[in-house]
Amino acid sequence: MSESRVKRLAMTLMDATTDKDPLVHEQIFSALCYLGGAEPEEILNACEEYLRQHDKLAYPHRIIILRAMEAVVRSNLAQLDKSTAKIVIFLASNEMTKSKEIIFEWQQAASNVLVAVGRRFINKVMEEVLTKFQPGIVPHYFIVQTFANLSMTNVFGMVPFLNSILGTMLPMLGLAKQDNMRTVFCYALQNFSESIQEYMANLDQAPDPTVRRDTFSNDIFSAYEILFNNWLQTRETKLRLAVVEALGPMSHLLPSEKLEEQLPRLIPGILTLYRKPAEAYYVSKSLCQILEAAVNIGSRTLDTQLEALLNALQLQICSPLDSSMPVQLKNHNEVLRCFTVLASSFPDRLLAFLLPKLESGNERMRVGTLTTLRQIINSASSQMEIKKPFILSSMKLPLQDNSNKVKRAVVQLISAMAHHGYLEQPGGEALIEFLVRQCALPGDQPPQLPRRHSLETEDLMDGHVRDISVNTLFLISTTVDRMADVLWPYLLEFVIPIHLSNALTPLCKSLIFLAAQRQEKDEPDFQLLYEAGATLPTPHALLARLLVVSSQPYVGEGRAAAVLRLLNVLHLSVHKALGPLWGKQIPKLVEHLEGKANTKASLSQKEWEDQLLQFLRQTLEAISDTPWTSQLILEMGRQLSSYNGSPLEKNFLYKCIGTALAACPNKDLVRKQLQELLETARYQEEAEREGLASCLGLCAISHLDETLAKLEEFVKSDVFKKSAGLFSIFKDHSDNEVEKVKSTLILCYGFVAKHAPKELVLARIDADILRNIFLYFNTKVLGIKVETKDLMLKLCLIRSICLICQAICNSTQSGDFTFSRKTELVSQMMDFIKAEPLDSLRTPIRQKAMTACMFLVVLEPPLSEAEKAELVETCLGSVLPLSLPEAPKEKDGGLEAEHKEPLWCDTLCALKDLLKSILHRHMTPHGLQTMFEHLSPWVKSAKEHERERGVEVSAAVLEFYREKLNVNTVVPFYNVGLLIALFAPRCTDSLAGTRQHAVDCVHSLLYIQLYYEGFARDHKDESLEKLKALKTGLRDPDVNTLFQACCKIAQVIAKRLPPDQLLSLLLSMLEGLADPDKNCSRAATVVVNSLLKERGAVLLEKVPKILAVVHSKLQEVEEEAVRKAAQQTVHILATQHKAAVVSSLLGNPLPLDSCSCLMWRALASEPPLASQVLELLLEKVNRDVPYKENKSFLRGSCSERVATFFPLAATCALHEIMSVPECGPAIVGLYAELFVSLLLRVSCTVGVHLPKNMQSKERKSAARGQPLRPLDPCSSAVETLKAMLTQGGSEEVARAVSASGGWESLRSVERHHDGVAVLASAMAKHAGPKLPLIVKTLSPMLNSIYDSQRLTTTAFFAELLSSNVVNDLVLLASVMDSMTARQRDPCTSVRMLALRGLGNMASGSPEKVRRHGAQLLASMMNGMDDKDDPHSLVALEAMGGLAKILGFLEERDVRSMLLHIAIRIRPFFDSEKHELRRSSILLFGHLTKFSAGSCEEAFFEQILNGLVTLLLHLQDPKPEVVKACKFALRQCGPSMGCPVLCDMFQNHLHEDRSLHYGEFMNDVCKHLMQSYPDTLSRLVATNLFYFKSNWPDIRAAAPMFVGFLVLHVDREHSQQLDLDELIAALTVLLKDPVTAVRVKVAETLGRLVRMV
Repeated sequence: MSESRVKRLAMTLMDATTDKDPLVHEQIFSALCYLGGAEPEEILNACEEYLRQHDKLAYPHRIIILRAMEAVVRSNLAQLDKSTAKIVIFLASNEMTKSKEIIFEWQQAASNVLVAVGRRFINKVMEEVLTKFQPGIVPHYFIVQTFANLSMTNVFGMVPFLNSILGTMLPMLGLAKQDNMRTVFCYALQNFSESIQEYMANLDQAPDPTVRRDTFSNDIFSAYEILFNNWLQTRETKLRLAVVEALGPMSHLLPSEKLEEQLPRLIPGILTLYRKPAEAYYVSKSLCQILEAAVNIGSRTLDTQLEALLNALQLQICSPLDSSMPVQLKNHNEVLRCFTVLASSFPDRLLAFLLPKLESGNERMRVGTLTTLRQIINSASSQMEIKKPFILSSMKLPLQDNSNKVKRAVVQLISAMAHHGYLEQPGGEALIEFLVRQCALPGDQPPQLPRRHSLETEDLMDGHVRDISVNTLFLISTTVDRMADVLWPYLLEFVIPIHLSNALTPLCKSLIFLAAQRQEKDEPDFQLLYEAGATLPTPHALLARLLVVSSQPYVGEGRAAAVLRLLNVLHLSVHKALGPLWGKQIPKLVEHLEGKANTKASLSQKEWEDQLLQFLRQTLEAISDTPWTSQLILEMGRQLSSYNGSPLEKNFLYKCIGTALAACPNKDLVRKQLQELLETARYQEEAEREGLASCLGLCAISHLDETLAKLEEFVKSDVFKKSAGLFSIFKDHSDNEVEKVKSTLILCYGFVAKHAPKELVLARIDADILRNIFLYFNTKVLGIKVETKDLMLKLCLIRSICLICQAICNSTQSGDFTFSRKTELVSQMMDFIKAEPLDSLRTPIRQKAMTACMFLVVLEPPLSEAEKAELVETCLGSVLPLSLPEAPKEKDGGLEAEHKEPLWCDTLCALKDLLKSILHRHMTPHGLQTMFEHLSPWVKSAKEHERERGVEVSAAVLEFYREKLNVNTVVPFYNVGLLIALFAPRCTDSLAGTRQHAVDCVHSLLYIQLYYEGFARDHKDESLEKLKALKTGLRDPDVNTLFQACCKIAQVIAKRLPPDQLLSLLLSMLEGLADPDKNCSRAATVVVNSLLKERGAVLLEKVPKILAVVHSKLQEVEEEAVRKAAQQTVHILATQHKAAVVSSLLGNPLPLDSCSCLMWRALASEPPLASQVLELLLEKVNRDVPYKENKSFLRGSCSERVATFFPLAATCALHEIMSVPECGPAIVGLYAELFVSLLLRVSCTVGVHLPKNMQSKERKSAARGQPLRPLDPCSSAVETLKAMLTQGGSEEVARAVSASGGWESLRSVERHHDGVAVLASAMAKHAGPKLPLIVKTLSPMLNSIYDSQRLTTTAFFAELLSSNVVNDLVLLASVMDSMTARQRDPCTSVRMLALRGLGNMASGSPEKVRRHGAQLLASMMNGMDDKDDPHSLVALEAMGGLAKILGFLEERDVRSMLLHIAIRIRPFFDSEKHELRRSSILLFGHLTKFSAGSCEEAFFEQILNGLVTLLLHLQDPKPEVVKACKFALRQCGPSMGCPVLCDMFQNHLHEDRSLHYGEFMNDVCKHLMQSYPDTLSRLVATNLFYFKSNWPDIRAAAPMFVGFLVLHVDREHSQQLDLDELIAALTVLLKDPVTAVRVKVAETLGRLVRMV
């Protein structure tokens, strides 16, 4: 019986192989394997029988069974008995050969079974298969392939058969006519040959050690002749490749004399196959094996084939290589292996062939040859040892090749040579130099378009070659010990050349490592030895070069830090005295450079250069050796010309020379060096001019007289005159070049003044410095001064003037110095400014000239008033009207366009600094007034950009005045009103920058006023500080925001302005109404209206007419200021005549236009008035009926509800009024009345429509383009209620309702009661004290004639019961009674809500639930039994309510009805409605708390009845049902009497955690079967019910549940299961349309093996 069930399971699974889904196939395969693991022989026999009996079964399904058989055999091979093996072998043999045609997957599966069995039963397999391998008959394709695979999987078992197999096979080769048969024969011969070689290589382990290669040689040779002579010539690619692959291994088994004899034909024959590139890898692999075989026998014939071989291999190695194609890479490696084989036997011939190839100009030829050389150097090093000089001498031409691919190959070859001692030979230096030159290639280049399209990889960039070279240099320096003596100190020779700068970082790293090695080898004091004829750089050259390189801290991958570290290592070689200083200072410099605080963006270039120059000064001071310093200066001078292409580094070298000259006491050398510098400078380059000037300035620190003398001497020298004369030959260039020289000399004088000793500089300003500057600057023609047009000359003059002024200010006697040429210089600067074009900003002349004027103004003597006025007017007129900076463009002459933005900012800053400098000398109200007489026209300009700049400059000037003001006596600030009037309207200017700067101006003016009144400088005025806070808001262009800020500014002005200034302020402000900027004119209106606020009483008699006029004007005017003023008028009128105003405004048409809305809102600004208006409007809302029933002709007998006019109009008016924050107190006073009226208004307007006449008005308004707000009665009421709560102090209520989506629900017919509940909850939480009056006012509505009002009231009360506030406010009893009474309401929704309210008592008043438990329980049971409840809505609510209150009821009350409730809710577990499933399952979970005691056993039965359902519904499609099941199972766990199961439920069934259902169910079933094995049949029976579930996930879970139960039940208890019924049910379910279900069924069927 047991066997029949195993077979039945297997048969059922095999029947299902006809399934079309691959997932099911795989699961059937797994299930069969599982069955086979338990009963391998039974399953193998069953599979054999099934396949034998179902002879017509299609081969795709047979494949599944054969695959399972193979897997079972492999897993249980050791336990398999011979009889079963024989059956399996016979079946597989028949399956494999049943079809004469090749059906690959089927026959391959059968062959794999034979191969698997053959691993142990090789003799049985061979006995069967050899019967189908008869002499003279071409065998089945897979017979041969099976032999081939067996020979590889069982070498020792198969090789003894090969002699006879080969004997039978050889005659068949001639009979094989089809290509596929020939291919499989080749495959077999290849495998046979490889297995024989493996057998021979492991003879010590072989069962028959007497086997010899000769045994097979003749047969292999016979096969070889057929393959080579006949089949190799085929056009069929697959066969040709099979022949090629077979020939390689076969060549090792050929008789030596036959191989020697065949080589002249074999090698050319193989080489000809290279014609097809796609087959190259297979050819190369076979060729390499043939060559190895030939070399092994010491073939002499190979010598004659060598030339052809090398040519063919060279073509392969030089062919394009695509790294994305693995076959090409494999071929490349095989070709290199061929070269390696040949190198071991023919090194001379090979080099004689390769080395001339290096002279070829063909890129591929060179790359291939270099690659081959690298291979043989690495793999045949002993043969190449004596060939090193020849190889090195052949590298001359490749080293000169410009191809990046060749360079890369050379670098890779150099790496190999370094490891094998080549670079130590003569000529190795050239290779090292080449490597360094590649390290100097540019690292980053933009991508280039490929020069050609081929299979080759894209062209290498210089950066790629450099990366490889850098890595190679570092590796050979650090990992190849023998290279240390070669590279040190030879690499130092590459440090000095400028063209190798890019290589400095890797060079320094290698040198530092090599030096460290030297120090470790007991040479701590090593230093460079300068032998006669040595080419090493001198210490002076090293210091100069490395110091200059370090000046660019973030160039070249950390080059600066690397060269500094190298300097530190070389300190003894530079000078013996530098050890202590450099050991301390250089690490500090490196740390500063690499510290976290500094980055490329944050480290100042000037700061870094200053540190390096200070380091140089300290170095020269430590050396204190005049000849050494002199030599350093000369070396620096020699290196200058090297940096012609590196302006930044050359500039720093000039500074180093200047620093060294200052430290040199040899004045003759200083003069000589200065002369040389002046003569050789490249004056055409800006960086050169700057560097030379810096050099002379630094030199002047110690040699002022010599420097000045040399400058003057140079101008008079023949060199300068010759230069001018030479330039004059070329008229186009003469003027320009001479101007450049003059510019440089002028700049030199400026730097000399800057650096000259402070105590000496004043005496030299006029006589020696300025005199010569003007001598060079002023050009005279026929004795008449001609204005220069050279930009650089002007800039150098301006900069020198600035430097001279700074030198004067910093000198020790600056206070007594009178600058006699000040006026002349100021005039010159103004001329420069005036000469600049007003339509654009192209040069920094304005900025630099104004900066110079700023420095000049502070010097004595002071400028006259007229001179100051002219200077200010000139500068303002030159800067403020300029066109706005343009977007970046190409070069347009002058400076580059991308520099215009910074140039503009610098120019404006220079203007501000100049005005501050002028004002600083006249810090009085009059001085301020004078300044603003110049600025005022710009502040009021009609052009936006001029106003913005004028206000910005004014803000800066006023802030400066405020900061610098020092009031000794209280004086009147007589013009503060005029100045405030100038800037206050600008607070709403059209430009945000203007607005913000205007606030700054007002802020500064009011603080200046306070200072003049006697307040301390540190006094902070609270109201004035608020002005600063307004600035952020002024970025917003919103008009309302701007004018609110304007009002606040007006309040601050009114509070702080002195009384005597008020009149002037008003007059000036009224003038501002004509301001060209409309925003500013409106701002003036706002300020004026705020002053006239108290004069509205004069309009009392004109109220009716004014309201009409105001409304009409508001429709015509868009000016916000006018609208605000009209709104204020309405408010004033309403304070006097509220009833008339309200009545008049209610007559306005609906929907309200924007003007009517503004007028209603005007009534809310004062609470007393607003309260009275609200009462009038409430009366209108409550007095009329809310809607009328109209029958529609189109809708037949159906009626629609239409809103009535006056309640709707009053609701809209209430919304507008209560939207205003000032209305809050009035709303608080009428809170309950407003709340109840509006809530009921909402309930009566849900689904209510507008009257047709209003709908037509809406459409007409829309057609006219008037922006009227869409009017919906319900939305209007909701928005009004929201506004009432917001302004009535219940913002939290409104916010909470919004967050919960309550407002949207209130508008919905279906979800209205949910919205009411959200509102009630928010009221209870945030507005509890207001509820008693609301409840009292609302209670009568429970008996309203309108269903909607009863529904709304019930929903509100029901939700109140969920809060403890009703208990605290003594409202519980009345509200609960009201809910109980509503259970008899004719409306189903009202009854449902009443039950919800009673259930809510559990959370609101839990202590009261116990007292009223019997009553509440009865209500819930009645609800579950409600007959007039077709959709179970009341029952659903009753279950939910009961779940809530259960925890608070008396246990005796619950236990009496426990089973009744459990049985009543059980049908809902599988309800189609997920809400019912969720609620019933949750309630079941809650019921478990009451199961202890007398009900325990009975309720445990209920748990068992529902357990399967709960576990399966963990796969419910609804997440909320899944959570309910998790909760119920957690609650049931303690009642099940199984601690482990209880712990599992508690630990794994968290609601918010995902669950691995399969693992969980596996563990659950294990513990169920351990604890309750008797329940097996009951659990399985319940699962069988769910085999027909509508939900696929549950249908899949049910068989899985059964499978796990079966997996874990013991054999004793498994007898209670009706296995036949189960198998039948599973068999039916195996045809389910859902794949996942069928997969689980197949899995379970496999597990049923445990039951049988």
